[in-house]
Amino acid sequence: MVFAGFLGFLGCKTSTDPSTWSDKQLNKWFEKGEWLNGWTVKPDESINRKAFAATYFQHKERWDKAFKFLKESDLSGMELKRYDLDGNNLYVPLSEYMSKNEEDARYEAHRKYIDIQYVVSGKELIGVAPLAQMKDILEPYSEEKDIMFMTVNQGTNYQALPDRFFIFFPEDLHRPGLKDGENTPVRKAVVKVKID
Repeated sequence: MVFAGFLGFLGCKTSTDPSTWSDKQLNKWFEKGEWLNGWTVKPDESINRKAFAATYFQHKERWDKAFKFLKESDLSGMELKRYDLDGNNLYVPLSEYMSKNEEDARYEAHRKYIDIQYVVSGKELIGVAPLAQMKDILEPYSEEKDIMFMTVNQGTNYQALPDRFFIFFPEDLHRPGLKDGENTPVRKAVVKVKID
């Protein structure tokens, strides 16, 4: 009986280590959506669930603050500026812009931060490509700005609307702000979650 209890304890301990989870366990956890903390916007299908689960449990307090902010804030009426949720560990630039033509938008990647990108109003396409698809570096990595720009061999465009959000990890090359049909105004929140 004591041994069974000990095994149960071990089971609980490994349950927050997604590297030990089967795909079924991972999908069950992700789709249950408790990590959203009540935010009702849906995660896009493009999100790397395994990478997200690993970083979620590593920095649960940051992710919980991020989703709480997204749930409780009036993102449509707030001032366009940077909101610090935990200094440089977690912050949210809120911006507005016109969606761009394909030739004016570049693929980008970050090393220090993971992006939660959420279109508050308007619509755009976001190009996504794995790191393996990187072709040419247009601008080398800037440590100060945590960004580099590149071209890709092949990417997939996803429609970004206020009913879903995206999460981009360092291995996700992404090209946000593309027009979906016509050039239209977009209001967007990008939550920057520090990796360390």
